[in-house]
Amino acid sequence: MKKSDVLWSARFSKPIADSTLQFSSSIDLDKHLYREDITGSIAHVQMLAAKKLLTQKEAQRIRKGLLEIQRELEKGTLKLSWRQEDIHTAVEKRLIQKIGQLGGKLHTARSRNDQVSLDERLYLRKSIDEIHLAIRQLQRALLRASRKYLGTLMPGYTHLQHAQPVLLSHHLLAYISMLQRDDERLRDCRNRLNRSPLGAGALAGTSLPIDRKDVARRLQFDGIAENSLDAVSDRDYVIEFAAASSILAMHLSRLSEELVLWSTREFGFLKIDDAYATGSSMLPQKKNPDVAELVRGKTGRVYGNLMNLLTIMKALPLTYNRDMQEDKFPMLDTTNTVRSCLTILAEMLSHSSFNVEELEGRARSD
Repeated sequence: MKKSDVLWSARFSKPIADSTLQFSSSIDLDKHLYREDITGSIAHVQMLAAKKLLTQKEAQRIRKGLLEIQRELEKGTLKLSWRQEDIHTAVEKRLIQKIGQLGGKLHTARSRNDQVSLDERLYLRKSIDEIHLAIRQLQRALLRASRKYLGTLMPGYTHLQHAQPVLLSHHLLAYISMLQRDDERLRDCRNRLNRSPLGAGALAGTSLPIDRKDVARRLQFDGIAENSLDAVSDRDYVIEFAAASSILAMHLSRLSEELVLWSTREFGFLKIDDAYATGSSMLPQKKNPDVAELVRGKTGRVYGNLMNLLTIMKALPLTYNRDMQEDKFPMLDTTNTVRSCLTILAEMLSHSSFNVEELEGRARSD
Protein backbone atom coordinates (compact mmCIF):
# COMPACT_ATOMS: atom_id res chain seq x y z
CA MET A 1 0.00 0.00 0.00
CA LYS A 2 1.45 3.39 -1.02
CA LYS A 3 1.43 6.13 1.62
CA SER A 4 -0.36 8.44 -0.81
CA ASP A 5 -3.24 5.95 -1.19
CA VAL A 6 -4.47 6.66 2.35
CA LEU A 7 -6.44 9.85 3.09
CA TRP A 8 -4.81 10.46 6.48
CA SER A 9 -1.18 9.63 5.57
CA ALA A 10 0.35 13.14 5.41
CA ARG A 11 2.22 13.11 8.76
CA PHE A 12 3.47 9.51 8.47
CA SER A 13 6.95 8.56 7.29
CA LYS A 14 6.05 4.97 6.37
CA PRO A 15 3.07 3.47 4.55
CA ILE A 16 0.58 1.43 6.54
CA ALA A 17 1.27 -2.32 6.56
CA ASP A 18 -1.14 -4.37 4.47
CA SER A 19 -1.87 -6.50 7.53
CA THR A 20 -2.84 -3.41 9.55
CA LEU A 21 -5.03 -2.06 6.77
CA GLN A 22 -6.77 -5.38 6.22
CA PHE A 23 -7.36 -5.81 9.97
CA SER A 24 -8.82 -2.31 10.32
CA SER A 25 -10.81 -2.23 7.08
CA SER A 26 -14.58 -1.98 7.56
CA ILE A 27 -15.68 -1.95 3.94
CA ASP A 28 -17.16 -5.46 4.02
CA LEU A 29 -19.81 -4.08 6.38
CA ASP A 30 -20.14 -0.39 5.61
CA LYS A 31 -20.49 -1.09 1.89
CA HIS A 32 -24.13 -1.71 2.82
CA LEU A 33 -24.36 2.02 3.61
CA TYR A 34 -23.30 3.23 0.17
CA ARG A 35 -26.68 4.75 -0.68
CA GLU A 36 -26.74 6.71 2.56
CA ASP A 37 -23.12 7.76 2.07
CA ILE A 38 -23.80 9.11 -1.41
CA THR A 39 -27.09 10.77 -0.40
CA GLY A 40 -25.32 12.55 2.45
CA SER A 41 -22.43 13.57 0.20
CA ILE A 42 -24.75 15.12 -2.37
CA ALA A 43 -26.52 17.18 0.31
CA HIS A 44 -23.14 18.26 1.69
CA VAL A 45 -21.92 19.36 -1.74
CA GLN A 46 -25.12 21.30 -2.40
CA MET A 47 -24.63 23.14 0.89
CA LEU A 48 -20.99 23.92 0.01
CA ALA A 49 -22.17 25.44 -3.27
CA ALA A 50 -24.87 27.46 -1.50
CA LYS A 51 -22.19 28.86 0.82
CA LYS A 52 -19.92 29.53 -2.19
CA LEU A 53 -17.26 27.12 -0.95
CA LEU A 54 -17.77 25.37 -4.30
CA THR A 55 -19.02 26.82 -7.56
CA GLN A 56 -22.36 25.59 -8.87
CA LYS A 57 -20.52 24.02 -11.80
CA GLU A 58 -18.18 22.14 -9.46
CA ALA A 59 -21.10 20.95 -7.34
CA GLN A 60 -22.96 19.71 -10.42
CA ARG A 61 -19.92 17.77 -11.63
CA ILE A 62 -19.42 16.18 -8.22
CA ARG A 63 -23.13 15.31 -7.92
CA LYS A 64 -23.15 13.75 -11.38
CA GLY A 65 -20.06 11.71 -10.51
CA LEU A 66 -21.57 10.50 -7.25
CA LEU A 67 -24.77 9.36 -8.97
CA GLU A 68 -22.70 7.48 -11.54
CA ILE A 69 -20.81 5.75 -8.72
CA GLN A 70 -24.12 4.79 -7.09
CA ARG A 71 -25.27 3.19 -10.34
CA GLU A 72 -21.94 1.34 -10.61
CA LEU A 73 -22.36 -0.03 -7.10
CA GLU A 74 -25.97 -1.03 -7.74
CA LYS A 75 -25.01 -2.85 -10.93
CA GLY A 76 -21.98 -4.46 -9.31
CA THR A 77 -19.56 -3.06 -11.88
CA LEU A 78 -17.55 -1.21 -9.20
CA LYS A 79 -15.65 -3.76 -7.17
CA LEU A 80 -14.78 -2.91 -3.59
CA SER A 81 -11.67 -4.14 -1.78
CA TRP A 82 -10.39 -4.07 1.79
CA ARG A 83 -7.59 -1.88 0.46
CA GLN A 84 -10.13 0.94 0.14
CA GLU A 85 -10.56 0.84 3.95
CA ASP A 86 -14.17 2.05 4.14
CA ILE A 87 -17.07 3.08 1.92
CA HIS A 88 -16.34 6.79 2.37
CA THR A 89 -12.79 6.37 1.08
CA ALA A 90 -13.90 4.07 -1.75
CA VAL A 91 -16.47 6.57 -3.01
CA GLU A 92 -14.09 9.51 -2.80
CA LYS A 93 -11.27 7.67 -4.58
CA ARG A 94 -13.60 6.55 -7.35
CA LEU A 95 -14.90 10.12 -7.68
CA ILE A 96 -11.33 11.41 -8.13
CA GLN A 97 -10.77 8.77 -10.79
CA LYS A 98 -13.87 9.97 -12.62
CA ILE A 99 -13.61 13.77 -12.38
CA GLY A 100 -10.02 14.41 -11.33
CA GLN A 101 -8.75 16.33 -8.29
CA LEU A 102 -12.06 18.19 -8.05
CA GLY A 103 -13.35 15.00 -6.43
CA GLY A 104 -11.11 15.70 -3.44
CA LYS A 105 -13.23 18.75 -2.62
CA LEU A 106 -15.97 16.36 -1.57
CA HIS A 107 -14.15 16.11 1.77
CA THR A 108 -14.25 19.88 2.38
CA ALA A 109 -15.37 20.69 5.95
CA ARG A 110 -16.15 17.05 6.68
CA SER A 111 -14.56 14.17 8.57
CA ARG A 112 -15.23 10.47 8.37
CA ASN A 113 -16.28 10.75 12.03
CA ASP A 114 -19.35 12.89 11.36
CA GLN A 115 -19.90 11.17 8.01
CA VAL A 116 -20.26 7.67 9.45
CA SER A 117 -22.69 8.88 12.10
CA LEU A 118 -24.73 10.52 9.35
CA ASP A 119 -24.76 7.32 7.27
CA GLU A 120 -25.88 5.23 10.23
CA ARG A 121 -28.67 7.63 11.14
CA LEU A 122 -29.95 7.66 7.56
CA TYR A 123 -29.75 3.86 7.43
CA LEU A 124 -31.57 3.34 10.72
CA ARG A 125 -34.24 5.89 9.83
CA LYS A 126 -35.01 3.95 6.65
CA SER A 127 -34.77 0.59 8.43
CA ILE A 128 -37.19 1.63 11.17
CA ASP A 129 -39.68 2.69 8.49
CA GLU A 130 -39.32 -0.75 6.86
CA ILE A 131 -39.69 -2.55 10.18
CA HIS A 132 -42.81 -0.45 10.88
CA LEU A 133 -44.36 -1.87 7.71
CA ALA A 134 -43.31 -5.41 8.66
CA ILE A 135 -44.90 -5.00 12.10
CA ARG A 136 -48.12 -3.85 10.46
CA GLN A 137 -48.00 -6.89 8.16
CA LEU A 138 -47.77 -9.27 11.14
CA GLN A 139 -50.48 -7.36 13.02
CA ARG A 140 -52.77 -7.71 10.00
CA ALA A 141 -52.09 -11.47 9.84
CA LEU A 142 -53.02 -11.78 13.52
CA LEU A 143 -56.11 -9.64 13.00
CA ARG A 144 -57.26 -11.74 10.04
CA ALA A 145 -56.93 -14.90 12.13
CA SER A 146 -58.81 -13.23 14.99
CA ARG A 147 -61.68 -12.35 12.67
CA LYS A 148 -61.69 -15.75 10.98
CA TYR A 149 -61.99 -17.55 14.32
CA LEU A 150 -64.14 -14.95 16.05
CA GLY A 151 -66.13 -16.62 18.83
CA THR A 152 -63.87 -19.68 19.06
CA LEU A 153 -63.14 -20.64 22.65
CA MET A 154 -59.82 -21.92 23.93
CA PRO A 155 -58.34 -22.61 27.35
CA GLY A 156 -56.57 -19.62 28.91
CA TYR A 157 -53.41 -20.45 30.81
CA THR A 158 -51.45 -19.37 33.84
CA HIS A 159 -48.34 -21.36 34.81
CA LEU A 160 -49.04 -23.30 31.56
CA GLN A 161 -52.05 -24.83 33.36
CA HIS A 162 -55.70 -24.43 32.34
CA ALA A 163 -57.07 -21.33 34.08
CA GLN A 164 -60.33 -20.18 32.49
CA PRO A 165 -61.83 -20.17 28.99
CA VAL A 166 -60.93 -17.25 26.72
CA LEU A 167 -61.55 -16.39 23.11
CA LEU A 168 -58.85 -17.38 20.60
CA SER A 169 -59.26 -13.93 19.07
CA HIS A 170 -58.59 -12.32 22.46
CA HIS A 171 -55.42 -14.37 22.81
CA LEU A 172 -54.15 -13.40 19.34
CA LEU A 173 -55.02 -9.74 19.89
CA ALA A 174 -52.66 -9.72 22.88
CA TYR A 175 -49.76 -10.01 20.42
CA ILE A 176 -51.13 -7.11 18.39
CA SER A 177 -50.93 -5.00 21.56
CA MET A 178 -47.33 -6.11 22.17
CA LEU A 179 -46.36 -5.28 18.60
CA GLN A 180 -48.02 -1.88 18.90
CA ARG A 181 -45.78 -1.02 21.84
CA ASP A 182 -42.78 -2.24 19.85
CA ASP A 183 -43.72 0.01 16.97
CA GLU A 184 -44.12 2.99 19.30
CA ARG A 185 -40.70 2.37 20.85
CA LEU A 186 -39.07 2.23 17.43
CA ARG A 187 -40.86 5.40 16.32
CA ASP A 188 -39.60 7.14 19.47
CA CYS A 189 -36.10 5.94 18.63
CA ARG A 190 -36.51 7.31 15.10
CA ASN A 191 -37.50 10.71 16.47
CA ARG A 192 -34.42 10.89 18.68
CA LEU A 193 -31.94 9.76 16.03
CA ASN A 194 -33.32 12.16 13.42
CA ARG A 195 -30.69 14.85 14.04
CA SER A 196 -27.87 15.57 11.62
CA PRO A 197 -24.31 15.24 12.97
CA LEU A 198 -22.73 16.54 9.75
CA GLY A 199 -20.58 19.60 10.34
CA ALA A 200 -19.23 18.31 13.66
CA GLY A 201 -16.10 17.34 11.77
CA ALA A 202 -13.56 15.15 13.52
CA LEU A 203 -14.79 16.45 16.88
CA ALA A 204 -14.92 20.26 17.02
CA GLY A 205 -16.40 21.49 13.76
CA THR A 206 -14.63 23.54 11.11
CA SER A 207 -13.54 27.13 10.63
CA LEU A 208 -15.21 27.19 7.20
CA PRO A 209 -18.58 29.01 7.01
CA ILE A 210 -20.79 25.95 6.50
CA ASP A 211 -24.53 25.76 7.18
CA ARG A 212 -25.30 22.64 9.21
CA LYS A 213 -29.03 23.35 9.29
CA ASP A 214 -29.11 23.57 5.50
CA VAL A 215 -27.75 20.02 5.19
CA ALA A 216 -30.17 18.82 7.86
CA ARG A 217 -33.13 20.24 5.91
CA ARG A 218 -31.93 18.70 2.65
CA LEU A 219 -31.73 15.28 4.33
CA GLN A 220 -35.10 15.68 6.08
CA PHE A 221 -33.68 15.69 9.59
CA ASP A 222 -35.62 17.42 12.35
CA GLY A 223 -32.55 19.42 13.33
CA ILE A 224 -28.86 19.09 14.13
CA ALA A 225 -26.89 17.38 16.88
CA GLU A 226 -25.99 20.53 18.79
CA ASN A 227 -22.79 19.49 20.57
CA SER A 228 -20.04 18.50 18.14
CA LEU A 229 -18.24 16.27 20.67
CA ASP A 230 -21.43 14.36 21.36
CA ALA A 231 -22.33 14.23 17.66
CA VAL A 232 -19.29 12.15 16.70
CA SER A 233 -19.09 10.03 19.86
CA ASP A 234 -22.80 9.21 20.23
CA ARG A 235 -24.05 5.74 19.44
CA ASP A 236 -27.13 5.93 21.67
CA TYR A 237 -29.31 5.76 18.58
CA VAL A 238 -27.86 2.37 17.59
CA ILE A 239 -28.11 1.06 21.15
CA GLU A 240 -31.69 2.30 21.54
CA PHE A 241 -32.61 0.66 18.25
CA ALA A 242 -31.04 -2.61 19.40
CA ALA A 243 -32.84 -2.38 22.77
CA ALA A 244 -36.24 -1.77 21.15
CA SER A 245 -35.50 -4.58 18.69
CA SER A 246 -34.62 -6.92 21.57
CA ILE A 247 -38.01 -6.34 23.19
CA LEU A 248 -39.65 -6.87 19.80
CA ALA A 249 -37.68 -10.09 19.31
CA MET A 250 -38.75 -11.25 22.77
CA HIS A 251 -42.40 -10.80 21.79
CA LEU A 252 -41.83 -12.69 18.54
CA SER A 253 -40.15 -15.46 20.53
CA ARG A 254 -43.11 -15.74 22.90
CA LEU A 255 -45.47 -15.99 19.94
CA SER A 256 -43.19 -18.55 18.31
CA GLU A 257 -43.07 -20.65 21.47
CA GLU A 258 -46.87 -20.84 21.53
CA LEU A 259 -47.00 -21.74 17.85
CA VAL A 260 -44.50 -24.56 18.51
CA LEU A 261 -46.54 -25.86 21.44
CA TRP A 262 -49.89 -25.50 19.70
CA SER A 263 -48.67 -27.42 16.65
CA THR A 264 -47.65 -30.49 18.70
CA ARG A 265 -49.81 -33.59 18.84
CA GLU A 266 -50.16 -33.03 22.58
CA PHE A 267 -51.93 -29.68 22.03
CA GLY A 268 -53.29 -30.09 18.51
CA PHE A 269 -54.50 -26.49 18.34
CA LEU A 270 -52.68 -25.41 15.17
CA LYS A 271 -51.88 -26.83 11.76
CA ILE A 272 -48.91 -25.17 10.14
CA ASP A 273 -48.95 -25.15 6.34
CA ASP A 274 -46.47 -27.62 4.82
CA ALA A 275 -44.73 -24.73 3.03
CA TYR A 276 -43.63 -23.35 6.40
CA ALA A 277 -42.46 -26.57 8.07
CA THR A 278 -39.76 -29.18 7.51
CA GLY A 279 -39.47 -32.93 7.93
CA SER A 280 -36.92 -35.38 9.24
CA SER A 281 -34.52 -37.38 7.09
CA MET A 282 -34.74 -40.26 9.58
CA LEU A 283 -38.28 -39.98 10.96
CA PRO A 284 -40.70 -39.47 8.05
CA GLN A 285 -43.77 -39.07 10.26
CA LYS A 286 -42.44 -35.81 11.74
CA LYS A 287 -43.46 -32.29 10.77
CA ASN A 288 -41.22 -29.72 12.40
CA PRO A 289 -42.21 -26.08 13.10
CA ASP A 290 -38.76 -24.84 12.06
CA VAL A 291 -39.83 -21.29 11.16
CA ALA A 292 -41.13 -20.63 14.67
CA GLU A 293 -38.13 -22.37 16.22
CA LEU A 294 -35.70 -20.28 14.19
CA VAL A 295 -37.44 -17.05 15.15
CA ARG A 296 -37.20 -18.17 18.77
CA GLY A 297 -33.51 -18.97 18.28
CA LYS A 298 -32.68 -15.72 16.51
CA THR A 299 -33.95 -13.79 19.52
CA GLY A 300 -30.72 -14.65 21.33
CA ARG A 301 -28.80 -13.23 18.39
CA VAL A 302 -30.65 -9.91 18.69
CA TYR A 303 -30.01 -9.84 22.46
CA GLY A 304 -26.33 -10.54 21.77
CA ASN A 305 -26.13 -7.60 19.38
CA LEU A 306 -27.44 -5.29 22.12
CA MET A 307 -24.84 -6.56 24.59
CA ASN A 308 -22.17 -6.21 21.90
CA LEU A 309 -23.02 -2.53 21.43
CA LEU A 310 -23.22 -1.77 25.15
CA THR A 311 -19.85 -3.43 25.72
CA ILE A 312 -18.22 -1.51 22.85
CA MET A 313 -19.37 1.82 24.27
CA LYS A 314 -19.15 1.19 28.02
CA ALA A 315 -15.75 2.80 28.73
CA LEU A 316 -14.96 5.04 25.78
CA PRO A 317 -13.70 8.55 26.53
CA LEU A 318 -14.83 11.44 24.35
CA THR A 319 -14.79 11.63 21.45
CA TYR A 320 -14.42 9.18 18.58
CA ASN A 321 -12.54 5.92 19.17
CA ARG A 322 -11.91 3.24 16.56
CA ASP A 323 -13.75 0.71 18.75
CA MET A 324 -16.92 2.36 17.46
CA GLN A 325 -16.31 0.91 14.00
CA GLU A 326 -17.48 -2.39 15.49
CA ASP A 327 -21.06 -1.10 15.75
CA LYS A 328 -21.75 -1.92 12.09
CA PHE A 329 -22.24 -5.67 12.44
CA PRO A 330 -24.73 -5.59 15.35
CA MET A 331 -26.63 -2.72 13.72
CA LEU A 332 -26.91 -4.37 10.31
CA ASP A 333 -27.54 -7.84 11.70
CA THR A 334 -30.29 -6.66 14.06
CA THR A 335 -32.04 -4.83 11.24
CA ASN A 336 -31.97 -7.82 8.90
CA THR A 337 -32.86 -10.37 11.58
CA VAL A 338 -35.86 -8.50 12.98
CA ARG A 339 -37.24 -7.62 9.57
CA SER A 340 -36.96 -11.21 8.28
CA CYS A 341 -38.53 -12.68 11.45
CA LEU A 342 -41.51 -10.36 11.22
CA THR A 343 -42.01 -11.13 7.53
CA ILE A 344 -41.80 -14.92 7.78
CA LEU A 345 -44.09 -15.09 10.82
CA ALA A 346 -46.72 -13.04 9.00
CA GLU A 347 -46.51 -15.41 6.02
CA MET A 348 -46.68 -18.53 8.17
CA LEU A 349 -49.66 -17.32 10.18
CA SER A 350 -51.51 -16.36 7.00
CA HIS A 351 -51.18 -19.95 5.77
CA SER A 352 -51.89 -21.77 9.03
CA SER A 353 -55.22 -22.96 10.43
CA PHE A 354 -56.60 -23.56 13.91
CA ASN A 355 -58.36 -26.73 15.05
CA VAL A 356 -61.62 -25.26 16.37
CA GLU A 357 -62.95 -28.60 17.63
CA GLU A 358 -59.82 -29.27 19.69
CA LEU A 359 -59.64 -25.72 21.06
CA GLU A 360 -63.25 -25.61 22.16
CA GLY A 361 -63.18 -29.17 23.46
CA ARG A 362 -60.24 -28.36 25.74
CA ALA A 363 -61.88 -25.08 26.83
CA ARG A 364 -65.09 -26.89 27.85
CA SER A 365 -63.38 -29.88 29.47
CA ASP A 366 -62.72 -28.11 32.77
